[in-house]
Amino acid sequence: MRFRIYKRKVVILTLVVVVCGFAVWSNGSKQKKVAVFPKEAEPVKKGSSSSSSSSSSSSSSSSSSSSSNNNNNQPQPPVQVQTTVPVSRKPTNETHVEKVAKPEIDNTTLVYRSIVFQLNFDQTIRNEEKFRAARHKDDLVVVVQVHNRPEYLRLLVDSLRKVRGVESILLIFSHDFWSPEINQVVASIDFCSVLQIFFPFSMQLYPQEFPGNDPKDCPRDIPKKDALKMGCINAEYPDSFGHYREAKFSQTKHHWWWKLHFVWDRVRVLKDHQGLVLLIEEDHYLAPDFYHVLKMMGTLKREQCPDCNILSLGSYGHIGYTSKANRVEVKAWKSTEHNMGMALYRQTYQQLIQCTDTFCTYDDYNWDWSLQHLTVTCLPAFWKVMVCEAPRIFHAGDCGMHHKKSTCMPSSQKTKIDNVLQSSGNQLFPKGLLITKRLPANGAGAVAPHVKNGGWGDIRDHELCKSYLRLQ
Repeated sequence: MRFRIYKRKVVILTLVVVVCGFAVWSNGSKQKKVAVFPKEAEPVKKGSSSSSSSSSSSSSSSSSSSSSNNNNNQPQPPVQVQTTVPVSRKPTNETHVEKVAKPEIDNTTLVYRSIVFQLNFDQTIRNEEKFRAARHKDDLVVVVQVHNRPEYLRLLVDSLRKVRGVESILLIFSHDFWSPEINQVVASIDFCSVLQIFFPFSMQLYPQEFPGNDPKDCPRDIPKKDALKMGCINAEYPDSFGHYREAKFSQTKHHWWWKLHFVWDRVRVLKDHQGLVLLIEEDHYLAPDFYHVLKMMGTLKREQCPDCNILSLGSYGHIGYTSKANRVEVKAWKSTEHNMGMALYRQTYQQLIQCTDTFCTYDDYNWDWSLQHLTVTCLPAFWKVMVCEAPRIFHAGDCGMHHKKSTCMPSSQKTKIDNVLQSSGNQLFPKGLLITKRLPANGAGAVAPHVKNGGWGDIRDHELCKSYLRLQ
């Protein structure tokens, strides 16, 4: 029955997109721009046919609206704030700069923006009624950052389906790409409560303007002196290596930082959440006892390591489970080892937001290396991490932003991971945990990034990144 209802909703969404597209087209050259950042911003009006119908027909929708859980303090729809971002000065010489007409926004992009705006406001939680009794206050929240690799997302969902106690988890998918195929993967989840949120400043929503690729942006490898002569928008702001921004690399850091703020401060059902939030990505794979182990790690932190900032489900190097399944280490956090399966409490998040300016202006397009920089420059003390010696999380992705393989083989990766878990079946679900190693005395062990990776020199990226605390 639910599947038939879902199919009906998909059909409705399709009709809505067609109708909205026709409505926008019929307005001709007088149509309004919708939620354009950073200039001429105009919020999407709640109640428009595209946004209200689309939110109810999206694959993330369910019969139970999140508004039923927030009757007492229902906020007003968020307003997109008009923000002025500094751009490069005009060329100092007399070179004529030909004006480039601002590209028109296509109808599909306008519809997607409207849908994303509405879904982020509605925050409809699927399966909420079904698992209301199973989920208690401050139970685990798992946040998955999703781009556009549905084949890996299916593996992650498959691993979650096998987790003992998964019914008490709130599973949040944070997307930067609208995809019916990905929405179908999410809609197939029937084992826990699910919420979908969408990064509102993605390349897909701004395909021909910042934060996407503006035709007036400087080419990546042009020398600064030539960029100034050309008069391209960001001529004044190359990165540390003399290169100009590439949106496909900037987007991941933006999404990660926005997601952190939105989950902790804007998701209404988590307004007073004092439990753990686990951050993972679409190409991760979880062991069936990860939740069991994570709960014990939380207890161990309270009792024996109150100054541990991060709980990590594992690093990349350790695979064997023999004699290690019940052991954890406490050490200095390193981005190259502990950026996978990071779990944190609100206190750690609140420390991070105090370092917003440092994070958002550090010239590295990687969010994890930017965090590494914070641990030695801005945070009150370097991060301590409690990490499983035998991993409860695996990196299944063998292609993506940092992997250049021509062919992705998610099925082969799954086989390798399953073989490890099956051979260690009797080692899973330990009855207790033991801290076997602690880092040196306080103040020792902090690690600074060995080098900046660049890709984050554009002042527009800095200002947009810093705006997430106030924009939603």
